[in-house]
Amino acid sequence: MKNIIKRYKFFIVTVIIMSIIFLIDFNVSKKALSIVGYSFKEMLLVIPPIFVLLGLLDIWVPRETMIKYMGEGSGIKGVALAIILGSAAAGPLYGAFPIAAVFMKKGVKFSNILIFIGAWSTTKIPMFLFELSSLGTKFAITRLLIDIPGIIIIAYILLRFVTKEEIKELYKNAENL
Repeated sequence: MKNIIKRYKFFIVTVIIMSIIFLIDFNVSKKALSIVGYSFKEMLLVIPPIFVLLGLLDIWVPRETMIKYMGEGSGIKGVALAIILGSAAAGPLYGAFPIAAVFMKKGVKFSNILIFIGAWSTTKIPMFLFELSSLGTKFAITRLLIDIPGIIIIAYILLRFVTKEEIKELYKNAENL
């Protein structure tokens, strides 16, 4: 029982807060539940396809291949592939984290995972195409030329702040997923 409470403490606290809001102001609680329902529906539409792709990635791409192209010693090729994969991705940012966990299982270098997450959040191809048509070529290309080096620089700065032991722990946790 203690483990269940510990594991679901955030959910339990949220239900308690929602119950209090329900007692205080029904309209606010109704709006909050509407937002929760919308978010839940959105996640149900996004998460299953991501997990199908994860399963395929896990089975079809051998660990040795991932290490060769994105692991330690992959150099600029690994960085470029991380940017391409992150830019080609579809869906909200929370979809990147399960993929990052699979990348960890496959032996992808930590800096390439950070670059992948940065590219997913910033350089998506559909967003770039929208910017080209709505904001102009000059803006879209300038933003992309600023974002890509920025993502790489931020990834390597973050790498300096995370110890090797913390990185090993992250990889160990990914193996247990």
